[in-house]
Amino acid sequence: MKATVEPVEGNKVKVSVEVDSEAFEREVDAAFKRIAREVRIPGFRQGKAPRKLLEARIGLEAARGDAIEHSIPRFYSEAVIEHEVDVIAAPDYDLTSSVEDDHLTFEAVVEIRPTVNPAGYQSLRVTIDNPAVSDGELDEQIERLRNAYAQLESVERAAQDGDSVLIDVVGSRDGEELPGLVADGYLYEVGSGTIVPELDERLVGASADEVLEFTADHPTEGEEPIDFKVTVSEVREKSLPDLDDEFAAEASEFETLDELRSDLRARLTPFKRAQSAVQVRAKTSEALAELVEEDAPQVLVDQDVQHRLDELFGRLQAQGISPDQYLGTIEGGPQAFLDEMRAGSARAVKANLALRAIVVEQDLDVTQDEIDAQVELIARQAGEKPARVHKEFERTGQMAALRSEMKIQRAMDWLIEQVELVDEDGNAIDRTLLEPPSDDDGSPEDTE
Repeated sequence: MKATVEPVEGNKVKVSVEVDSEAFEREVDAAFKRIAREVRIPGFRQGKAPRKLLEARIGLEAARGDAIEHSIPRFYSEAVIEHEVDVIAAPDYDLTSSVEDDHLTFEAVVEIRPTVNPAGYQSLRVTIDNPAVSDGELDEQIERLRNAYAQLESVERAAQDGDSVLIDVVGSRDGEELPGLVADGYLYEVGSGTIVPELDERLVGASADEVLEFTADHPTEGEEPIDFKVTVSEVREKSLPDLDDEFAAEASEFETLDELRSDLRARLTPFKRAQSAVQVRAKTSEALAELVEEDAPQVLVDQDVQHRLDELFGRLQAQGISPDQYLGTIEGGPQAFLDEMRAGSARAVKANLALRAIVVEQDLDVTQDEIDAQVELIARQAGEKPARVHKEFERTGQMAALRSEMKIQRAMDWLIEQVELVDEDGNAIDRTLLEPPSDDDGSPEDTE
């Protein structure tokens, strides 16, 4: 097989392939064997009829046609691998020989991955949340703990946001009570919005023994509005414990509030750092995408959208949620959801193209040992032998794709080391705070 590649209009190339008569004859012979398994010839078992007999019955051209149909995709793939053509879409084939010829020639026009110039990538400035646990975040955790130990005390006044009320609820339509919307002695937190918004609006300012009647939409179903009758029995105020050492001793294993805060900081630190490390990659990718002026190829955007949808719907299915159920909860509807996803995919494609450009400009590479280690990991996850996976990757061209993907990840790691990291106030981020804390790293960090 001989193959040549030449650029054509519109970020595409033309792959021209020539298969000589000897190689094509092997394909024709394989075609006759396939045909033999499908036709019945009297006096011969299925698939055992000799070629000469088949050739006399169906003709040589029919077998050549079958050979052409079956072999073109494989010869094309071999040509693409040989010339390292970075295709991103299915090719358009044009047969330039015919079934009357004893050889095979064809052309394939295919879209390739474009190159971009992300000018300015070496001076990126990326804003992230400060990875240090702030005093404000500790205060939020302490406040949650206080709320967990809060007491509800009955008060003789109108209800306010944050109060709890003891209520009897009856939801009905046309005078008939609705299952799931009838409850006696129900303790409800005003402002929680867990039933219908109208309930919270009317409970604010309501007092004990007051009856509230109103109409609202069903809380979970898109049906006709329903009538609510709510009787307030009691208003209870949340009483929080004092924030002192006594509270710390009651709510934890520590004797002082300072010790409790120190423990909370130590517990939050690994989560905050891991969260920040993820944010760095995401924000760096977004900033890099903004440097790409070229449009993202539609075919790559479509592929990325489909990949995201497959992952999302797979997770939903595992949770017993159908796509329609999920999309029904999206504000703006399915179209707004897809538009937002497409925008995210376009950014991801641009960032990927920019990282490929960085790989070339910075001459980044991965070693064979690193590739072998990755293949071994893939094999272990698939329950296969590394040697078998390695051989299959080489045969199908996946090894080149794996190397390319690893180099892209190396480019991202390199870029993260180059970017200027700042917090919301423009202060430089201490990069050591992006690393997992050591076992003895229990000292308080600098706060924001």
